[in-house]
Amino acid sequence: MELLAPMRLYTLSKRHFVLVFVLFLICFALTVFIGIAGPRIIQENKHDGDQFLLKNFSVKTGPFNLISPLLTTYNQQLWLTCVMQAEHSNMGDFQQPFEINVQLKGVMQDASVMRINNARQKSRTLHCGSKCDEIIVLHLGYLNYTQYQVVVSFKGLENITYEIKVKFVWKTYNPTFSQVEIWFRFVFVVLTFMVTCLFAHSLRKFSMRDWGIEQKWMSILLPLLLLYNDPFFPLSFLVNSWFPGTLDAFFQALFLCALLLFWLCVYHGIRVQGERKCLTFYLPKLIIVGLLWLSAVTLGIWQTVNELQDPTYQYKVDIKNFEGMKVFFLIIVALYVLYLIFLVVRACSELKNMPYSDLRLRFLTALTFVVLVISMVILYLRFGAKALQDNFVAELSTHYQNSAEFLSFYGLLNFYLYTLAFVYSPSKNALYDSQLKDNPAFSMLNDSDDEVIYGSDYEDMPLQNGRAIKATAKYQDESDSD
Repeated sequence: MELLAPMRLYTLSKRHFVLVFVLFLICFALTVFIGIAGPRIIQENKHDGDQFLLKNFSVKTGPFNLISPLLTTYNQQLWLTCVMQAEHSNMGDFQQPFEINVQLKGVMQDASVMRINNARQKSRTLHCGSKCDEIIVLHLGYLNYTQYQVVVSFKGLENITYEIKVKFVWKTYNPTFSQVEIWFRFVFVVLTFMVTCLFAHSLRKFSMRDWGIEQKWMSILLPLLLLYNDPFFPLSFLVNSWFPGTLDAFFQALFLCALLLFWLCVYHGIRVQGERKCLTFYLPKLIIVGLLWLSAVTLGIWQTVNELQDPTYQYKVDIKNFEGMKVFFLIIVALYVLYLIFLVVRACSELKNMPYSDLRLRFLTALTFVVLVISMVILYLRFGAKALQDNFVAELSTHYQNSAEFLSFYGLLNFYLYTLAFVYSPSKNALYDSQLKDNPAFSMLNDSDDEVIYGSDYEDMPLQNGRAIKATAKYQDESDSD
């Protein structure tokens, strides 16, 4: 047998497995219920354009003098959106290209006004069906002033023959939610740190070379989960800078891609009991997942850098090669999914008669399947059937709308890793169990009913690890001398 460091997975009965899944679902459901009772994430301030329009000017041209509500660091970010509605129009679905000019100023605490950027002119398209699409005028990734003044004007709508109504909406994070987010991130950081320490402590009496592939990966994923929960998140409220937000996005992309790599390596590694060469085993997987990570990070950094220079910047409109990047990303995702399915199917076909390997495979597949199904349900409820159509990287449309969505995603991933850490960690009497399980003579005498139902006898399992053979001989000699 490959593993000298056993897993708690081997000692669990079917009743225990059911209990593990039930506890996982209860913890996840608890976070969802807390989120449902929590505050709304985005708060809005809506204003009709007429009240900000200068005299003797038309709503089709502007200018509109807008003043944001008073802001604190707990508001985190600021969006200004524009919603137009055609009055008495019988044209049905139509599109009208136009130009939008934006001038932005910041108001400091002493009421002095600072010009943030010169007037920016951007090309936008007014698309109306039953109602017109919302247009993002500007976005500020962090707040450097207590209030903002914006002058907005249009060019290209004056030739429209029907009347239009213009409504502006200021959107920020709800300060109450920001406080909830700080506390829950802190709770997850503490829990993850405790789980990481307990997992490392449980493996202290085993050499690292004797760890199973799942145990090695958990020693990587748990510290990355700690970064995913972002212990530096409170810096966003102490420092007026783009850096804490960018660091948080970087940590999230790093953890999610590491999780994708973990699935590929484990489903392949369970079958490969011998030496796993870097060139043939890890390199293809690193290339696939690395391209996913590179695509996400590149677009995120591109968006951040351009927004710092121009708050009116939008990647979907202002990057001509955005569609090419989107197609490239989806191709890599499809390649990853096909490769993962291939590894899962092959592992299931080759390991179905090997008790412990089959048990490891079935447990990971069952728990991961539950997590993926819950994730798909959440995504569908959040975005509907157009989940990937217009929401490629994070912006206003992909930010969580309520606390339940935020806590469900964070809680799902955290409790998923906690469950894996519990199951893959050695039990209290792991050293004794490992001595018996590595010895075929003892294992035949100590098989329990719960272990037998998972597969055939241990004598059918090849001893492919040289250390296991030596350990068997050692314990056999000791037993003969006794």
